[in-house]
Amino acid sequence: MTNPLVCVKRVVDSSGEVVLTEDGQGVDGRYAGFTMSAHEECAVELAVQVAGATDGSATVMTLGDADAVEQLRTALAVGCTAATHVVADAQAYGPADVAREIAAVVRDHEAAGTPHELVLLGNDAADSGDFQVGIRLAYELGWPVVNGVSTVSVADGEVTASGAGPDGHETYRLPLPAVVTILEGGVEPRYPTVPGRMKAKKAPVEEREPVAAPTGTGRLRLVLPPPTPSSVEILGEGASAAPAVVDLFERLGVLAR
Repeated sequence: MTNPLVCVKRVVDSSGEVVLTEDGQGVDGRYAGFTMSAHEECAVELAVQVAGATDGSATVMTLGDADAVEQLRTALAVGCTAATHVVADAQAYGPADVAREIAAVVRDHEAAGTPHELVLLGNDAADSGDFQVGIRLAYELGWPVVNGVSTVSVADGEVTASGAGPDGHETYRLPLPAVVTILEGGVEPRYPTVPGRMKAKKAPVEEREPVAAPTGTGRLRLVLPPPTPSSVEILGEGASAAPAVVDLFERLGVLAR
């Protein structure tokens, strides 16, 4: 039996234009909406699969404000059976702070009789780009860690994690307990059903306070890359533009004389 803990973060939906907050410390989501990253959606799916294959149960946790419960209930709607919410201002917490809070949840749940032999996280934060939490968490717990894989399975006290590496496909085998960070692409996240959403609405969520004050990110500010320059060439209007279109195709190598 394996009871994975999967960690998610409430982030701004990046499908539209990215706008930063005035202080440059985060992404402004007032007009874009919020979600969890694609990496974390895959991590949730893998946690549910591991729990189902080993007769265990998957727990989802987040650190964030009161609105972050939305992402917890999304994970509950697709198969997680328990949720933990560390209620805090996520913008004030750096990677070391978040790792410490996750480790505290792991230890407290183990003391309560629900050990988490496997912790899954998204490979990096979709809003700030931080990718340190998995490694810092493993160091905090004294567990092995593997980063940036796309599939995970558990058997005989061992986790097998696979993904694309610089020299081709790579497979790692680690003894449990372990920490694994997930990249999207290895599994297809399931979508909540109506019964799943209804059940998730009624599911209890464990709320807890942070175990320590945050030290912060040390970030000066986020910056956006300059927009890609573009230009438009008007070739003409109607039939009179046909010769110019032909000339353009020849310059592009689409047509040959």
